[in-house]
Amino acid sequence: MKAKKNLKQAVKDYNLLDQRGRKIKFSSLFGKKEDLILIHNMGKACTYCTMWADGFNGVVPHLENRAAFAVVSPDPPVVQKKFYNSRNWKFKMFSSKGSSFAKDLGYETKAGEPQPGVSVFYKNKSGKMIRVAKDYFGPGDPYCLVWHLFGLLPGGPKGWHPQYKYR
Repeated sequence: MKAKKNLKQAVKDYNLLDQRGRKIKFSSLFGKKEDLILIHNMGKACTYCTMWADGFNGVVPHLENRAAFAVVSPDPPVVQKKFYNSRNWKFKMFSSKGSSFAKDLGYETKAGEPQPGVSVFYKNKSGKMIRVAKDYFGPGDPYCLVWHLFGLLPGGPKGWHPQYKYR
């Protein structure tokens, strides 16, 4: 699926959960920035989403210099925090557990399965939040450097799949 830009889709101020399980307003993810890049991660159960998050971890200072950046997954905060710490991630991460956030934004199937991707939001001076772009993640997409480098290899990725650890 091709990225959709200039959506101009108003977004309500959802309640998300921080890693301590406290409710946090979606609007607070912007901090002092007017733009927010938000990654929709499928959580601990997905090795692909873990690989994408590992990659974002390395560029988060660059991203945050221009816009707010955060990752949201459906994992309960206690599971999310333990996994986050085990990966040494540095970005802000929140849980959408118990909210309709992922479903309303199109990152959850009708069967309740999470889907990976990115949403970009703008918050105007009056505080109205608008989703201005979105895209979905999958093997070969432009959001993960690994696929492009594997594409240079003879035979490409040859059925390769990410793992949590390699021997």
